Amino acid sequence: MKVSLIIPVLNSHEVLRRHILYWKRMDLPDDVEILIMDDGSDPPLEDPTGTVTIHQTHETRPWTSSIARNRGAELAEGHNLLFVDVDYIVPRSVFMDVRAFNGHRMQFSRQFAILDEFGQFTQKEESLLNYGLLPKRYEERGALLPPHPNMFAMRRDVFFDIGGYDEKLVLRRPYPQGEDNLFKRRWAQYQKAGKGQTSAYRPTIYMFPCGQFCGDVDYNPHNLFHQLSRKTKSNVFYKRQLRKEGKL
Repeated sequence: MKVSLIIPVLNSHEVLRRHILYWKRMDLPDDVEILIMDDGSDPPLEDPTGTVTIHQTHETRPWTSSIARNRGAELAEGHNLLFVDVDYIVPRSVFMDVRAFNGHRMQFSRQFAILDEFGQFTQKEESLLNYGLLPKRYEERGALLPPHPNMFAMRRDVFFDIGGYDEKLVLRRPYPQGEDNLFKRRWAQYQKAGKGQTSAYRPTIYMFPCGQFCGDVDYNPHNLFHQLSRKTKSNVFYKRQLRKEGKL
């Protein structure tokens, strides 16, 4: 196996259905696997097509995607691991880039896009605005948005050499727990020690408009994603929202 895509999913049944339609049309090589880590969905996630493999994490605590990623890495058979969240859209070209990758770590650029109810990809302005992207933001920046440490590809043995994600953060902190930034710092130390390098090549992965990009950190377009709230005192995006609303 060359590539293992690992996606933690909680109560996002409809968007997973759209992803499966999208992936089915890709005709991916047999050495690419897609692992869906069901992080406590009710009802449990299903794939009647057999396109993906669904594993139950049996977690009931909120915001345990870091644990789901570790479990996915343990189950994965791929030489390279590709980590994204369920609000990301991975095009076939990225699967093939990661499949051919011989380095240690690959980062990605981000743009907004959506998968419609038929699993069709689009970046049309009307679609992005319909899914909640702020018109002013689109006018100023188009579909572009900055990168995020929760999306990367990494050689499987390097992931475990670094130590994976810190699972204790789930118990110590409310959202946001900072698990992605901590993992990024672990990688930076690993790289500084001369044990690995990040590829200069950054292909593009796409993201549904949601959350703060739509004016509210809990904004959930067409009810596609989980209902966990991001409105906590430690969320800088929520603080910015409160300031804009004159509530802070």
